[in-house]
Amino acid sequence: MTETTTEKPGISAAIITSEGRVLMVRRRVKEGELSWQFPAGAIEAGESPEEAAVRETLEETGLKVEAASLIGQRVHPKTGREMSYTACAVVDGEAHIADADELDAVAWVSLGEIPKYVPYGLYEPVQEYLDEALQG
Repeated sequence: MTETTTEKPGISAAIITSEGRVLMVRRRVKEGELSWQFPAGAIEAGESPEEAAVRETLEETGLKVEAASLIGQRVHPKTGREMSYTACAVVDGEAHIADADELDAVAWVSLGEIPKYVPYGLYEPVQEYLDEALQG
């Protein structure tokens, strides 16, 4: 039996920019495997994608952010899960590994460094948002 996107909660990712960089986290995907991604997690019942992005960022990195706008939504091509991407601004704190079970590292990445962290490319609306947000 295959699972559909309606059987699992959607995932919300936070696209957090500050001082010309975007926050990325290195997630422990499987035993011994690491993957650079944006802070993200499952959307809980009664929660909007924007609220989930803010909550997940705090839980994973200890960074307080506020949601600015929803960049886009899609069904992720690898996981089949509904994905939401929210632009966020830093409110308070310093990004660090707040959830060592899920994360191995955090990094503020410049626009030019993104392909080193995500060699397969970003979801196009996220890339377009970062192209504009990180040019300054």
